[in-house]
Amino acid sequence: MSQMIKVTLVKSMNGRPEKHRRILRGMGLRKINTTIELQDTPSSRGMVNAVSHLVRVEEK
Repeated sequence: MSQMIKVTLVKSMNGRPEKHRRILRGMGLRKINTTIELQDTPSSRGMVNAVSHLVRVEEK
């Protein structure tokens, strides 16, 4: 089984650039304090790095 990461939205996307909003919606984060699990791939890491100031990441 591949590694998983837990991503939690901790700051609002209000007032953020549209690119950041699209990234968050693409990951499935819509409301503050929602948590999702993603496979630890280079593409998901790239999305997390782009919005790292809005999310908290935990490795499983």
